[in-house]
Amino acid sequence: MTKIVTETQQNEAVEALKRLVSKPSVNDESTKTATTPFGKGIDDALTEILTIAKENGFKTYKDPEGNYGYAEVGTGDKIFGIIGHVDVVPAGDPNDWDSDPFTATVKDGYIYGRGTQDDKGPSMAAMFAVKALIDHGYQFNCRIRFIFGTDEETLWRGIAVYNKKESPIDFGIAPDSEFPVTYAEKGLEQAYLVGPGMADLNIDLENAFNAVPAKAPYNGPKLDQVKQALDNHGFKYEDHGTDGFTVIGKSVHAMNAPQGTNAVLRLAMALDDIFPSQPLDFIGKLFKEDATATNLLGDVEDNQSGHLTCNISSLKIDKDETRMQIDMRIPVTVDRDELIEKLKKAVAPFDLHYEAFDYLAPLYVPTDSELVKTLMSVYKDLTGDDTQPKISGGATYARTMNQCVAFGAMLPGVPDFMHQVNENWELKSMFKAMDIYAEAVKRLCVDPE
Repeated sequence: MTKIVTETQQNEAVEALKRLVSKPSVNDESTKTATTPFGKGIDDALTEILTIAKENGFKTYKDPEGNYGYAEVGTGDKIFGIIGHVDVVPAGDPNDWDSDPFTATVKDGYIYGRGTQDDKGPSMAAMFAVKALIDHGYQFNCRIRFIFGTDEETLWRGIAVYNKKESPIDFGIAPDSEFPVTYAEKGLEQAYLVGPGMADLNIDLENAFNAVPAKAPYNGPKLDQVKQALDNHGFKYEDHGTDGFTVIGKSVHAMNAPQGTNAVLRLAMALDDIFPSQPLDFIGKLFKEDATATNLLGDVEDNQSGHLTCNISSLKIDKDETRMQIDMRIPVTVDRDELIEKLKKAVAPFDLHYEAFDYLAPLYVPTDSELVKTLMSVYKDLTGDDTQPKISGGATYARTMNQCVAFGAMLPGVPDFMHQVNENWELKSMFKAMDIYAEAVKRLCVDPE
């Protein structure tokens, strides 16, 4: 098998990734304009990735309203899409990082920075894999289009505009998950649980829907009693003296919620021991730390995609209302409407009601499709790994496109640092992903000799 990606393209990909990481592309709609709907940072990253693409021989297009962009090479009626996103989740407290989260740092064979795994690093790996094919003189039998979304970490509005304005792809991949192939993705339900407020307690713990919160600070009333409640539960916290304390958990992506430790839930359970509140009772006496929502909804699972996962990431309490964010990854065969009705009934006794925020239907592409079979063949040929295609609790842009699956870029065994402090990607793994992407595009988009 011909080696396609050389050290030249590897180095180019790393340098391009450094440029992208330096753009803090966190959703900030307080700075939005008519042409920057999700804030200046995301628009800067979109402009930068299109500039990088143009410098490397791709034709580029940016939506005049700033919702998306794409870079394209090749000719023909068919479009092979490679769909990524330029936005990232917040870095949290920069002091928790070993280096500046928005200055990509290469150390001991790893590149550190927000977006190195999700999704700037994979996007650059795929782009420079295609660049390697161009440099080798391969001619494509279709158009290869890199599509860049802008608010993947929130509401997917940018990619929705793309699908309204542009021609659909014919087949494609989303380099925003794990190898080998994710042929199905669970449904994603994000919503609020809302109830009455409290006159004597004010909490504002807002976090991303799709990450288990690792910290929950508190400096409110009855401080010593709340600390004692945490001690009684055996929950870890950092004591700041008269400045309160911070409950310490472990952050993971919401799709892996059972593997994390939810600091917000732990604080809420302690608060429930001290303050009378039906909404707090919901967490303290029913939900607790149940990341599969079994206490709430019973066993919700299927043979194809496993158990439902559930993450309550935010808690806001003031005199007017109590508001929680809930993120559920629903097994592919479970009826979503029936599940939501069950949820509404379960929370009603705690004076809570359900408010919809966002829903993404599940993805399913048959494993015997030509796309999945080809991608699996490439992966096995280049790695020797017999891992079978999988179903994920994650949500990628693949589910928004025709005949599209998540394909990489994380290899099996690579630690998951998405949405976490000190996010990083081993360069050796990045370069292997580039080899896989180059061979996959060659087999799918280049006529056999």
